[in-house]
Amino acid sequence: MQGLLRISTAQIMWAMFFGSVGLGVFVYGKKQQRLVPLIVGIILMAFPYFISNTYLLVAIGIGLIASLFVFRF
Repeated sequence: MQGLLRISTAQIMWAMFFGSVGLGVFVYGKKQQRLVPLIVGIILMAFPYFISNTYLLVAIGIGLIASLFVFRF
């Protein structure tokens, strides 16, 4: 089947990791009423659906998590 997208185990595991971190950051942002963690949490939960390259997935995820410390939520 050539039309189907092939997803590796690494992509699934990284997507689960970034989604879990995103959920935690989102809940924190909502409880503390802080905008940056709220938005970054939503992005962390959503972006793995749109990235098919594992290396790019990891790079973007680490960058988003690092942005939390740069913007000092």
